[in-house]
Amino acid sequence: MSEFRPTSRTAAAALSRQISAFAGVGVAAAVVHYGLLVGLVELAGVHAVWATLAGYVAGGVVSYGLNRRYAFRSDRPHGEATWRFALVAGVGFGLTGLSMALLHGRAGAPYLLAQLVTTGLVMVWSFAANRWWTFRGRSEVPPAPL
Repeated sequence: MSEFRPTSRTAAAALSRQISAFAGVGVAAAVVHYGLLVGLVELAGVHAVWATLAGYVAGGVVSYGLNRRYAFRSDRPHGEATWRFALVAGVGFGLTGLSMALLHGRAGAPYLLAQLVTTGLVMVWSFAANRWWTFRGRSEVPPAPL
């Protein structure tokens, strides 16, 4: 019996579906993140860097469950995926704080513009790290070399 090997066309279609699902999850997480960011800045007078970090954490909670189920369709046990996701999110948290501190704090960009740029940067990091490490199924891991 021959082993199934996806063609480049099926692999591209699967990647396209995954990116689309990741973007959809990202919209849901961004609504939470940006909603908290704007609310804290505009209504509570919290500095934008601290407000965006609070929003990042809240959006991350939404992101984990939806990405696990819809974007990556992961079979990795929660015990493994959760700490991996937290580590990837921790790096994203640091990137968010640094980017916002530089763009808004140092360069003086409006906080929402700085957050849009930051979101793009962190989104690329998060997709790559979660796809190839956090949610990668056990069956997708290549065998160790002999």
